[in-house]
Amino acid sequence: MLAHPIASCVVRLAVVPFPQLDFLASARGEVDVRTWSGVGDPPTWLDQTTFYVPEYMGEADSLRAIGSMPHLEVVQTLTAGVDNVWEYLPTGVVLCNARGVHDASTAELVVGLVIAALRGIPDFVRGQDLGEWRAQRHEALADKRVLLVGYGSVGAALDRRLDGFEVEVTRVARSARLGGSPPVHGFDDLPSLLPYADVVVLTVPLTDETRGFVDVAFLSALHDGALLVNAARGPVVDTDALVSECASGRLFAALDVTDPEPLPPQHPLWRLPNMLISPHVGGNTSAFLPRARRLVADQLRRYAAGEPLDHVMTRVSFRVEG
Repeated sequence: MLAHPIASCVVRLAVVPFPQLDFLASARGEVDVRTWSGVGDPPTWLDQTTFYVPEYMGEADSLRAIGSMPHLEVVQTLTAGVDNVWEYLPTGVVLCNARGVHDASTAELVVGLVIAALRGIPDFVRGQDLGEWRAQRHEALADKRVLLVGYGSVGAALDRRLDGFEVEVTRVARSARLGGSPPVHGFDDLPSLLPYADVVVLTVPLTDETRGFVDVAFLSALHDGALLVNAARGPVVDTDALVSECASGRLFAALDVTDPEPLPPQHPLWRLPNMLISPHVGGNTSAFLPRARRLVADQLRRYAAGEPLDHVMTRVSFRVEG
């Protein structure tokens, strides 16, 4: 938990994108809570906002509106990644991310993508569409060496879900924590770890350091037939380098995020036979809303009570997290 001083305002107005507000009963006695989706013309009272929750995966309008809130103290995102928020954030405004909200859904999707890619499920679906019985032997997840690149809350949630699949898991974060349990390698160890990985899963945040992190050298270090899964952000991977490796048939990939995004209809990624793409839906499941509501309710309770907020981001921590 990180403390951050919150100024005292005469009016304390929180704006959230949820249409029903009954779950906020514990905080509403101290804070006036109103709903705005972030779409269309901003309401006249928006300039009194002190605590703002932008729409999840909403249009840029919901972020641009931050500039019309002169009394704003806190922006609470519903996303774990905040790379698209910094440019709109005024100096002195506290930014909190949604760490923990998407862990279960994202980890669940990654397991699904890995199994689907290894077991040839996309080809089974194509066969079903044509009424073809496409029986053949595919790779199992069992006995694979899985490299988790990014070991924050999503990486840890994925690690827990892999337990029981009979895999060997190696964990990597920006900074090594080899004395901990489980041990975590640092980014500096990747050159020696990549050649042995059968499955590489990316869950790092998009930062100055991780933009283009998975480049030609990274991909070249993987052995033939390795599977790359990107559940981080599209620009973490050099798209052209990935297209080249997958087009040659050397590597396989499963992507929940792409660069660009959304992926244009004629983009070569769509037409690679060893590529599986989901449209950035890692966190967008039925598990999202109850967890998002719990986070906002707790943060507003803290805000109303003058307590330190959880998941406070700084530009320094943003550069090095994961």
